[in-house]
Amino acid sequence: MLAIDDFINTDVIRRMADSLLMLLPSRAPISTTEWILTLVIIFIASAVIFTFSKRPRLVAMHKINFTSIPLLQKEKLSHDTNKYTFGLSTRNHVLGLPVGQHISLMFKDGEGKEVIRSYTPVNGDENYNDEQKAGTFSFVIKTYRPNERFPEGGKMSQYLDTLSPGDRVLMRGPKGHLAYLGHGTFTIKKNVRTPLETRSASKIGMIAGGTGITPMLQVIKAVLSEKSSVQLSLLYANQTEEDILCRSEIEALAKESGGRFKFHYTVDKKPKGNWAYSVGFISEEMIAENLFAKEPGSNNDVQTFMCGPPPMIKFACLPNLEKLGFGEKDLFTF
Repeated sequence: MLAIDDFINTDVIRRMADSLLMLLPSRAPISTTEWILTLVIIFIASAVIFTFSKRPRLVAMHKINFTSIPLLQKEKLSHDTNKYTFGLSTRNHVLGLPVGQHISLMFKDGEGKEVIRSYTPVNGDENYNDEQKAGTFSFVIKTYRPNERFPEGGKMSQYLDTLSPGDRVLMRGPKGHLAYLGHGTFTIKKNVRTPLETRSASKIGMIAGGTGITPMLQVIKAVLSEKSSVQLSLLYANQTEEDILCRSEIEALAKESGGRFKFHYTVDKKPKGNWAYSVGFISEEMIAENLFAKEPGSNNDVQTFMCGPPPMIKFACLPNLEKLGFGEKDLFTF
């Protein structure tokens, strides 16, 4: 006669079996019918427990209507940049934000006019499985003060800088043109009139400037969280070393990536002391040395993402990428 221990391998299931067998008439040995019946009951009970113990994912955002979201924490990252952490209704709520897309924030200025700007969270739906961060998401946003070129500065960023924990902000989403699907595959829809385009890549290069790092971080974390061979390389430009946002996170991700993710910085002003990275505007040489090459005439699956100030994209990124053989189908700008 087979023993029930031959079929039960966990302490939990064994204890369940012992409890059930105590309900059976006390006799030995246990018949085949009895232990099969016991196993069937255990498996059904386990399935029920598993199903009802799973937390439901509730989507907090609406694509058209704005939702009022409370600010939980405001953390100063640099002289002009803050990290804003917001709270969803419950720990079971998520943004429902596809990787690569963003959220629109809105407020009304002193004249009653709506001011709407879009930002990419540096974390979001991945927090669902984090005991400490579930039900929260964060933005990293630079505050643009008034200056000679822009007398009003950034209206939304200045408004957010005035907020304190407990204040609420109107948000809606998702919105955006790119959605990362996983394992190097993503879709692009530039506007409502263009068809949905699907691309795949085994290597993704990234050029970011300032707060343009946020959508890159979203994609980087998504790629590194999956079991794939997709490789990533980031070229990140800022004015000074102090302006480098999320630096510790970038370097930690690279260290833990097993060689799948590499990064390089460039700054306008050379820092004091030792500086192992570049100084100056993004150049052809800088891209060639730090991002993945596009071999002329080949069909290798290399894609390059860009996000940053328009002058950087227009005058530094696109012309130099074109010199290196990249075409429209190889590039995407957030």
